[in-house]
Amino acid sequence: MSVVVLSGTEDAESPEPLLFLAAACSDGSVRLFLLLENSQSLRLVAESFLHQRCVLKVQAFAYKTAGGRRGHIVASAATDGSVAFWDVSATLDLVTQAVKAEGGERKVLDLGTWLLTIQAHSCGVNSLQVHKMAGGRFLVASGSDDGSISVSDIEVSDESIVDGEAPAKMGVRVLRTFSRPCAHAAHVTGVRLLRPDLLLSASVDQRLTLWRLSEEGLSFVCSKFCHVADVAALECWEGEGPTYYSVICGQGLQVLRGTLELQAQSGLPFLEC
Repeated sequence: MSVVVLSGTEDAESPEPLLFLAAACSDGSVRLFLLLENSQSLRLVAESFLHQRCVLKVQAFAYKTAGGRRGHIVASAATDGSVAFWDVSATLDLVTQAVKAEGGERKVLDLGTWLLTIQAHSCGVNSLQVHKMAGGRFLVASGSDDGSISVSDIEVSDESIVDGEAPAKMGVRVLRTFSRPCAHAAHVTGVRLLRPDLLLSASVDQRLTLWRLSEEGLSFVCSKFCHVADVAALECWEGEGPTYYSVICGQGLQVLRGTLELQAQSGLPFLEC
């Protein structure tokens, strides 16, 4: 249903470049694959059936521990409206060590340490994005079958297990959550955080909508009709200056250009084909 690429581990002694793929699967699992480019092989190395229902979206992001080491978290979303988070750092390290040892076939591992599950929506999550901010904080935006949009502000940090005697592990804490029911008239199939205070969403209702994120929640800024039917995904990238581009795909493609500074200052339409 969805695939995302995780960067390899920081160990430079591996005999060949390592690339990990996380996949959201319709049988209710989240799977982790190892891609070995030199041998042209793809191996299943870990999985989890925590969701117990069809997993629609998966995202991955990196964090820094107190010791400066890079870790990896996988976020997955399912048809029940939940978004789950796993720390897969230890799993990636185990697989890397196994590849270095050049051992034989290995058993499939657990995906990683389950950290948290957020009940973001009442039904299926069709779009998911994680936006990194400063200080170990991340914004998790999602869109649902019911037309709603949810944004959670989470913090990833070290935490002690029992009375400070056990080694520290990573934890995820929800600082605040914003929800906008009926943001669209149909499935929300694309969400992209352009900045911590601006979110762009696309829907099967053929509307591309800009929202402002503030302490009060999500507020409508402007919207534009799209010519693409059955909108399935949305992607954005920055251009020169305050300009950015968006591409909507479905039954065809449409590319739009936006100017954020113009919109913020004058209130004029910010999108053009």
